[in-house]
Amino acid sequence: MTWLDHLLTTFYTAKWQVTPGQAIYYREIAGNAFGLGSAVFGLRRSVWAWPVGIVGNVLLFTVFLGQALGNDQGTPLYGQASRQVFFVVTSVYGWWRWRQNSARTHGTTVTPHWASSRQRAVFIPAALAAVVICFFVFRQVGAGFPVPWWYYLADSWIFVGSILATYGLARGWVEFWLCWIAVDLVGVPELLHFRYYPSAILYAIYAGFVIWGFVVWLRISRAEAGARLSSPAPATA
Repeated sequence: MTWLDHLLTTFYTAKWQVTPGQAIYYREIAGNAFGLGSAVFGLRRSVWAWPVGIVGNVLLFTVFLGQALGNDQGTPLYGQASRQVFFVVTSVYGWWRWRQNSARTHGTTVTPHWASSRQRAVFIPAALAAVVICFFVFRQVGAGFPVPWWYYLADSWIFVGSILATYGLARGWVEFWLCWIAVDLVGVPELLHFRYYPSAILYAIYAGFVIWGFVVWLRISRAEAGARLSSPAPATA
């Protein structure tokens, strides 16, 4: 085993044994810290939001599979784990899109704006349908674990809402902050119930940050809209 393998193995297994049957892995804390860092970069409209977020997604994927990977963390949260995979996919898209925007506009990665009525007419029904589909899929996958039915519904919304929010960030939609708030309202109680305490605490902190981010992006979107309205119309021949 090389020194790098030893370092990675040590980090993967490092934990705080709270009780004989409950441990907190340090990679859960690290993964959420990277997630918070990604949100800070997103608020500042920095392209670094995407690679930083991907690191956090990979770490949290290994955490939320819980006992399915042999961790003594607790019940596997398949919705929480699955969304990390889709976060990576969506983040690659967002990273590419923001870099393209920055190259085209000489530095501006994204301009905050509200989604159009046509876009909402597509993604809202699609999100509701996806929640129903995920509910039955997660319930089938997790049939061997004794959890209440509402767990699958909560995990389905967390999964779908998170993907929608990440896609909205890539597109520059102001709504993506509201979507994150709705995810946190469900995610924090669920994480507390299943004893993923570091994630629950950081999600709660993140919720306050998300509200602040929504206010900032709302102001920017209004300023941009006002600037467009006040701009003189191009001269015609």
